[in-house]
Amino acid sequence: MKLVIFDLDGTLVNAYPAVHASINHTLKAMGFPPRSAATIKSSVGWGDRHLLEGFVGKAKVEAALKIYRRHHATALKTGVRFLPGARTMLTSLKKAGFRLAVASNRPTEATLLVLKILGARAYFDMVLCADKVQRPKPHPDMLIEIMRTLKIRRKEALYVGDMTIDVLTGRGARVRTVAVATGSSTTAQLKRLKPWRVIDKMSQLETIIGEFHEQEET
Repeated sequence: MKLVIFDLDGTLVNAYPAVHASINHTLKAMGFPPRSAATIKSSVGWGDRHLLEGFVGKAKVEAALKIYRRHHATALKTGVRFLPGARTMLTSLKKAGFRLAVASNRPTEATLLVLKILGARAYFDMVLCADKVQRPKPHPDMLIEIMRTLKIRRKEALYVGDMTIDVLTGRGARVRTVAVATGSSTTAQLKRLKPWRVIDKMSQLETIIGEFHEQEET
């Protein structure tokens, strides 16, 4: 294995406090009632446009996006952090010589801001987001483009994500996928889609990578 591609939100980072704050700020500004943290968490993963459209409707989503993105750039400064074990794992993988990438349904600007706030951009050989491909996740375009650009074959890559949408993305790209139950999908929901592996926390990824190598050698 040469490349590990990560989803961002719910996989490497917890930005739910910032998303919750920005969604409810937007809803209040547009005259809509607030939504619970649980409702918002269960709706993320498909990009901010899709998220907001579900709350304000298609006709008002452009106006909502302007309010949301302006607020979110500030909210992220105090409302995002690495999930437990994520920074340690990235450091370990980087030292071991793996190439690392991010594939996120966030816009590029927001993704790079998250990585900047956390001092994490240097970990990644490539960052690719929904606004830079024709089709976002669950379509496989991001993973395929990352592998093409970095000249990595499918069998040399691993994809790690926290949602059912990530399992579908990995399947579409024909890449082994590890689902980590630290985000918006439950363990049961993830297992139902039968990814290559399901783990409960990021610290278990090192063992999974060892299994990957064993399969490569057999």
